[in-house]
Amino acid sequence: MHRLAAQGHLIGAAWVRPAGRAVHEHRYAASGAVQAEVGLGGPDDIDAAVAAARSAQPGWAAIGAGARRAVLRTLADLLDEHRAEAAELAALDNGTPVSVLRPGRYTAAWVRYYADMAAELADESLPVDRGAATLRREPFGVVGVIPPWNGSMVGMGQKCGPALAAGNAVVAKPPELAPFGMLRFAELALEAGIPPGVVNVVVGGAAAGAALAGHPGIDKLSFTGGADTARLVMAAAAGSLTPLALELGGKSPNVIFPDADLEEASLLTARSGTALLSGQGCALPTRTYVHTDVYDEVVDRVLTFLAALPVGDPLDPATVVGPVVSEAAMERILGVIVRARADGATLLTGGDRLGGDLADGWFVAPTVFGDVDHTSDLARNEVFGPVQALIRFSSEEDVLAQANDTPFGLAAYIHTRDPGRTERFVAALDAGVVVANGLGHLSPSTPFGGVKQSGFGREGGRAGLDEMLRLKTVLLDH
Repeated sequence: MHRLAAQGHLIGAAWVRPAGRAVHEHRYAASGAVQAEVGLGGPDDIDAAVAAARSAQPGWAAIGAGARRAVLRTLADLLDEHRAEAAELAALDNGTPVSVLRPGRYTAAWVRYYADMAAELADESLPVDRGAATLRREPFGVVGVIPPWNGSMVGMGQKCGPALAAGNAVVAKPPELAPFGMLRFAELALEAGIPPGVVNVVVGGAAAGAALAGHPGIDKLSFTGGADTARLVMAAAAGSLTPLALELGGKSPNVIFPDADLEEASLLTARSGTALLSGQGCALPTRTYVHTDVYDEVVDRVLTFLAALPVGDPLDPATVVGPVVSEAAMERILGVIVRARADGATLLTGGDRLGGDLADGWFVAPTVFGDVDHTSDLARNEVFGPVQALIRFSSEEDVLAQANDTPFGLAAYIHTRDPGRTERFVAALDAGVVVANGLGHLSPSTPFGGVKQSGFGREGGRAGLDEMLRLKTVLLDH
C-alpha cells in the first residue's frame, strides 16, 4: 500500500483514518494490480476538516499578504525540489506518463505566481462626488476545492495557489481515483510552514463531494469535472447559496485550413488531440475539421505521427502514451468506439484494447475515425479517451457554424496563415480559450475557463485571484 493512502486524510496537523468503513481499491492503471486501499471519507470527515479550516483561517489572513508570500514561496520551492516524485505520483494516481506531465514544476509555478500577485494587491480608491470611497478585496474564508483526477496535484496549484495567497483556508477533496498528488501537496504545505488547518484534504467519492458542496461552513467552492456532476454540486450548494467556480468538459473544435502549416497541425491533432493524457483532457482538440483540399494529406500525417508514439508503462521515461485511468473508463471508451463504427464513421487506426505485454493494463489504442458526421455522438459528446474525430469541410462559413454547434465552449483551435481569417475566427468562436496555430501554453498568468456548459469562472491570471476574493466597498461621508 502506498504510504499516502495508508495515512488517510490530512486534517489540521494530523493524519486521520476515515470515520467510515468505505474503501476504494486503487489499482495501477498500467497493470491492474492493487497498489492501495484508499479509505473514503464522508460527512463526518468533512465536518472535521471544515472546523479545522474555520479555526485556522483568521490567523492565516491576519499575517498579511507579504508573510503569506514568504511561506507560499517556500512551498513552491519544495514542490520544485520534489518534482520527480510528483511525476511518479501522477503515474501511480492515473497512469500519466512521467515524460508527459511535470506536475511538481507546474504546480510550483502557480503557487509562486499567486504568492507574488496577492502581495501586490492594495485597496483601491474610487472617484465619488462626496466623501471618500475605497474598494477592498478580502478572502472569502474557507474555500472548498474539488480538482479533477486527471491532474490532482496540478489542480491543487490552480485552485489552492490563489485561494491561499488571498488569505483563505482550504478543504480539498481528492477523487478516490487519484488521491496521491493532492495528499502530497498538503503534506508539503505543512512542511513549508503553512499553519495546521489552513490546508485540509479529505479523500472521498460522491458522498464526501456532496457533503463538501452542501456544507454551510464553505464560503466558496471551486470544482473541475463533468457537467452532470456539476449539476449535483450546484444543487448541493444551493441550500447555502454558496458561490461557485466551475471548470467543466469540452469537445474542442480544431479547424485546419489548406494554408496551414500541415506538419504542425497534424502533429497537434495526433499527439495532443489524440494521445496526450490518453485523451483524458477537457480542452484537448478532439473534434478536427479538415478542409477537403488537404484532408487526405492530413490523415496520412496524423496516422504517421501516431504510429511513432511509444505506448507503455507510464513510469518508463520513454513512454508517451499510457493507459486510461480505470477499467471502467476503458470499457466505456471501447463502447464509444463500437457505437461510432455502427454510426458509419470510418475507423482509420486503433479501435481496440492493446494486448501483449500491455494486456493486463487499461490500454486503449490511440484511435482515429475519418469522415465523421458532424451530428454524430462521436462528434458532439466528450469521449475523455484517445479517440479523434476527423470531419471534412469546404467553406469557412459552414465550418464556423459547425464549430460553434455544441453545448460546450471550453477551447477551440484554428490553423491558418491568413491573419484576417484568424481574427474572424478568434472573434466568432464561442469558447473561453482560442488557440491559433499550435496547442498554446497555459501558464499561471493566462485565465482559463469556459462558456456555455463548459462552466463559469476562471483559473489563472488576475481573474483566478479575483475568484478567491470578495469585494467590500467602504464609503466615508466625513
